[in-house]
Amino acid sequence: MHRFLIKTTVITLCFLAEPLAADESASQKAVLVTGASSGIGLKITETLSSNGFYVYAGARKAEDLARLDAMENVSSVRLDVTIQKDIDEAAEFVKAQGRGLWGVVNNAGVALYSPLSTGPESELKLTFDVNVYGPFRVNQTFLPMLIESGGRTTVISSISAFIPGRSGSYSMSKFAVEGYTDTLATELASTPVHVSAVEPGGFKSNIVENLKDRALALAEAGELELSGEVRAGLEEGVAARQTMKEPFEVAEAVLDLMTTDTPKRRYMVTPNEEQAQITIRSAMQRLLELNQNQPYAYDRDGLVALLDELLSQDKAE
Repeated sequence: MHRFLIKTTVITLCFLAEPLAADESASQKAVLVTGASSGIGLKITETLSSNGFYVYAGARKAEDLARLDAMENVSSVRLDVTIQKDIDEAAEFVKAQGRGLWGVVNNAGVALYSPLSTGPESELKLTFDVNVYGPFRVNQTFLPMLIESGGRTTVISSISAFIPGRSGSYSMSKFAVEGYTDTLATELASTPVHVSAVEPGGFKSNIVENLKDRALALAEAGELELSGEVRAGLEEGVAARQTMKEPFEVAEAVLDLMTTDTPKRRYMVTPNEEQAQITIRSAMQRLLELNQNQPYAYDRDGLVALLDELLSQDKAE
């Protein structure tokens, strides 16, 4: 039984259909979005598909795949980024459609509550398997198609890479994603492929609810200790997340990086000024700690001059 769901009741036969003719596909660029079933991934899928792109929307559950298939300019792809076989089959499916591939949006991610000082190692491994190794696997597999199209790949990171939050493993994984993005961009500098990271702040999604449910299940199984205070905090976090803004700005950032002639390396997208300021302040604090009391430290005037130089370069670009 084939692993992909396509748009009609003749699902298993559609995969065998002839690929698009060259003139049918030339005008529409295609983008793969992982973790497209809800939250940021779904909003990205909706935004890209309604702005001229054809989206291959990755998800795992049958009901999510069927719902995505019902959308205009979208084909669902059964895709678990922790399973290389799924990724390979997704690549074969995309190739067979004849559209090529302009972009990859590595959005699939998990946040798990597991204190780094006392939590089980399994939670850390799972977080990295999805959030870090997932983009690594997907990009490696689809890179030949991106090089052919001169396209773009991005990872949905987080401001949690700069600000430690409720989930230490999540912050660790997003910090790793930042390093991955910079290194991959350096490696691909001689190719036409652009690499970027999108760093959302706190937007409405199910990520905290999923975190809470898994934490409670682990506590029930005796694998994780949760105090009453922590349990209450998790409930408050779920309630607060549902009152946050929909991630329209995040989807718009992805649309920009897929369409502009001058895509940025990083797109920080926060729902308010406070989160943006906290993030920048945290990044600058890390820089000052790096510079502090080391033999070749910049003094204040040197730091200001360096900042002016970098700002000048940024404007020139």
